[in-house]
Amino acid sequence: MRLSLRGILEDENYRILEAESGEQGLGLLGPGVDLVLLDIWLPGIDGLEVLNRLRESHPNLPVVMISGHGNIQTAVQAIKSGAFDFIEKPLSLEKVLITSEKALEFSRLRRENRKLRLSSKSAEVHRITGESDHIEELRQNIEQVAPTEAWVLITGENGTGKEIVARSLHIKSNRADHPLIAVNCAAIPEELIESELFGHEKGSFTGASTSKQGKFELADGGTLFLDEIGDMSLKTQAKILRILQEQSFERVGGHKTVNVNVRVIAATNKNLQQEMKNGNFREDLFYRLNVFPLNLPPLRERKKDIPPLLDEFTSQLSQEHNFKPLSFSPDAISILQKHPWPGNVRELKNFVERMYILHQGKEISASMLPAEIREAAVSGQGADKSAPDMPDAMPHDFKQARSLFEARFLDQKLKEHDGNVSRLAEAIGLERSYLYRKLKTYNISTD
Repeated sequence: MRLSLRGILEDENYRILEAESGEQGLGLLGPGVDLVLLDIWLPGIDGLEVLNRLRESHPNLPVVMISGHGNIQTAVQAIKSGAFDFIEKPLSLEKVLITSEKALEFSRLRRENRKLRLSSKSAEVHRITGESDHIEELRQNIEQVAPTEAWVLITGENGTGKEIVARSLHIKSNRADHPLIAVNCAAIPEELIESELFGHEKGSFTGASTSKQGKFELADGGTLFLDEIGDMSLKTQAKILRILQEQSFERVGGHKTVNVNVRVIAATNKNLQQEMKNGNFREDLFYRLNVFPLNLPPLRERKKDIPPLLDEFTSQLSQEHNFKPLSFSPDAISILQKHPWPGNVRELKNFVERMYILHQGKEISASMLPAEIREAAVSGQGADKSAPDMPDAMPHDFKQARSLFEARFLDQKLKEHDGNVSRLAEAIGLERSYLYRKLKTYNISTD
């Protein structure tokens, strides 16, 4: 039967892999397989069990079931389990070809549909929302560096939107037609990092049942986004540096050199300058990555962006989940702008989703906000005064305490230097542009 099917399908220019059992067939599966013809009666595990395993490991792979012993109940069970179609023996040449063509066409349409959904989602994801000077400067920098081949290092606290900036850089680059492959360096165990980044050959280690392309190979011609680069071990950093410099490598267990052409964008929430001083990050890797630095300020330093972010998140959640529209009153927005948002934009989005669950279709007033946000706003109001004082009650967390101290310190020091920002910057060891932003954040007048 396999010989007959091979002859029929090879005459139509299909490439064929054969297996005489379910176990053997599962071992043959890889990224190049587009369609499975699967018999019900097999030695070892039967075809329905193989189908169930295929649905778990390859949910988008079309499977056509074949049986000479089938009945209507078997056919119904196979279709319910995820089979594309069911053919009974004796096989009809025309039926085999028509069913195979339909299954492959269905698979192709599903891939295109998935690609369109992803591209549509990507178009939303790479938008940089905000009206503050920080965000306007960031947009200008992205427009300038995106079309170049320069490598970019993005820094910022967790939740500030580093991945969104990376996607924006890719979408606006000359590599936009090629893939953006993201790697979370903190999430990959050190013993698997080589396999994950460089790929491996079949049998190179226990569990390597098939060959696999690594992230570098998948990103060839496109962009490789190394997220949380500061969490890599020194051993892994050395390996990454060599590959980044040479743009060539060998898969784990392989001997063939693979050459790639990738643009690297890296991101971290750590202070790499301090990490280098502490001996936790290689200087040569830092200077290789830090061709064009981009820093994302925390949300508490760009509170002007909170209203447009609220508009974006409410609109996004309404469309995605068919929620009734939600809005925020001016007094609620005023309180939200005083909240320190230690989780940054990610925390703000989670907060909006929480409000939708509790109050969809309503206007959120100040009294409807969670108690912890109202309390944090009250305890943080001192930072908005022109001459801030430490409150009688201690702040709730370290970040609030630091903000209150910074505001009081800068206000006092500016008075000591007669309002001269340049002299103040030199005296306290800060860049003048950074000091201006700090003064503006705390509403400290420089007149």
